[in-house]
Amino acid sequence: MNNRNYNIYFHTHTISGIIISAILFVIFFAGSFAFFKSEISNWQKNVSNPAASRYNLDFNTITDSLDQQYGLYGRNVSFYVYPHTPRLGVSVSESKDTTNKAKGGFFYYDIQKHTRADYKESYDLGEFLYRLHFLAQVNSIANLGFPLGYYIAGLVAFIFLFALITGLLLHWNKIVSNFYVFRPWEKLKTVWTDLHTALGVISFPFLLIFAVTGSFFLVSYPLFTQPTAKIQYAGNEDSLNTVLGYGQRKIDFLNQPLRDKADVNYFLQQAAGKWDHTRLSGLQLVNYGDASMEVIIENILPTQQKFVGSGEVIYSAASKQVVESKDPGRPAGYTDVVQNLVYNLHFGNYGGYAVKILYFFLGICGCVVIISGVLIWLTARNKKNIPEKKKRFNEWLTHIYLAVSLAMFPVTAAAFIAVKIYPGGGMAFIYPFYFWSWLVVAVLLSIRKNNYKTNRDCMLSGALIGLAIPIVNGIVTGNWIWITYSKGYSDILLIDLFWIILSAASFTCWWLIVKKQKPVESAGFA
Repeated sequence: MNNRNYNIYFHTHTISGIIISAILFVIFFAGSFAFFKSEISNWQKNVSNPAASRYNLDFNTITDSLDQQYGLYGRNVSFYVYPHTPRLGVSVSESKDTTNKAKGGFFYYDIQKHTRADYKESYDLGEFLYRLHFLAQVNSIANLGFPLGYYIAGLVAFIFLFALITGLLLHWNKIVSNFYVFRPWEKLKTVWTDLHTALGVISFPFLLIFAVTGSFFLVSYPLFTQPTAKIQYAGNEDSLNTVLGYGQRKIDFLNQPLRDKADVNYFLQQAAGKWDHTRLSGLQLVNYGDASMEVIIENILPTQQKFVGSGEVIYSAASKQVVESKDPGRPAGYTDVVQNLVYNLHFGNYGGYAVKILYFFLGICGCVVIISGVLIWLTARNKKNIPEKKKRFNEWLTHIYLAVSLAMFPVTAAAFIAVKIYPGGGMAFIYPFYFWSWLVVAVLLSIRKNNYKTNRDCMLSGALIGLAIPIVNGIVTGNWIWITYSKGYSDILLIDLFWIILSAASFTCWWLIVKKQKPVESAGFA
């Protein structure tokens, strides 16, 4: 590689990496925990995952309850079926019957306790970490009227693509030889460089998938949907969504009540017998109670059978006949790929816990790659020819970056204990606890101005708090590890074991940091 190309790749890789490093760390760290979103939610609420299939749920009872509250006649009712949690997402639209002035809404329905709760009340730590990984909280806090956090996360993912590709090109000539080199006894810059290269190569395919799919999820709307709707569909996004398969089915409201009340359970049983081994993923009741009412049942095949396999069957409630049917075993089309393939790749929903654990490990590797890249950047600029003013600025910037990034570990561990002690706090509790704790810890670590101690203390405190998580869970709920194992509560058991293993790994890192690395203030890290 000639010097000109090398310099282009080097500077592009360095600049793009430094610009996005802090936000990218937050995305990867929170995203790594978000792979276990459902398990964290169940652990917090002390409920184990019920059966994956929801075909046998009594939706007649649920709709009767909703009818008493809202008056469902003429409304569209959508049920979002989550495979690993004992709750349904329920959306009720406004009625097409002009005499019914009651508004609709969205809430969660607990299928075990038969209770309802709105989004803020049922908000849990799993949801928080999931949304933090694409900066959704920025939208709530800023309240600007548009999803600023989504756009920032999408832009960061897009810039991350440049950092990945230029990093690969930068190391291309020595990528094989450097992969097998790790020199923990050399100077700090060498250690961080070896870590950065080796872990970067190991996790490159994983990081590339996340950069591409993350960019697609968060940038596709402003860069694709809006312009396409304006150019090809005269600004009508509903028309574009219908073509892509995103739009809701629209049926003319006849304002003629059904002779007999619709038996939703009957249609579910018909759909369950139509295709074997499918899982109910969604249920829509269009124009409820009207002669035009349709029942739309959405289902998917397990990824072990078909990586992208979604289908639906539409029944007329009046005639009980199939109006339209899409076999989940059919060849996947464009819409199926967009809706399912990208989603499955991004969230690892195709291989059970083994894939999620692997994704978590690779996500943490991404965090180490980000931190090591920043430390390489700092060490490379701690030279005699660099003005003292620039050195101080670089050190100050790195102190803040490491404090903000590494503080996430003990704060997240503390949040697990907080929500276990106060599981029903919802958004009003989780937001202030997490963000204020994060701010206080980050400020204190920044004031100390010692990167070595920041790293060391975050590893130790995170390990100690993390080790206390299964103990607190046992004391509060009585579900000790041996009890959850004997009862088959795999999701609750997973979280407890997860923190024990993660704490053991953190203790090991802390011990190595103390034993192998000495504080060297002039080096910038220690």
